[in-house]
Amino acid sequence: MNKKIINEIKIFSKERNWEKFHTGENLAKSISIEAGELLELFQWESEVKSIDNLKDELADIFIYSIQLAEKYQLDIESIIMNKMKKNKEKYPINKSYGSAKKYSEF
Repeated sequence: MNKKIINEIKIFSKERNWEKFHTGENLAKSISIEAGELLELFQWESEVKSIDNLKDELADIFIYSIQLAEKYQLDIESIIMNKMKKNKEKYPINKSYGSAKKYSEF
């Protein structure tokens, strides 16, 4: 993960003395809340009206996700690659190609 981005997020929170609020529970709640705000952009629409709003909501989700990973000293690149490996096993191309079915439905 880009250390410059992680450092920028850490500095921002530290300058405001917000680390004390960044418990695992609060960060997980914040991710969920921001995901709801992202979903709200699509309410009653099949596409977003504002790409800028989409960028802002995605950024909020990414920031809180990075903070949660940092709190638990998780290597973001490693956990993503491990999950992709699991996904490849659950969704082999020959069974999942062009299908939206869950792996348990193959």
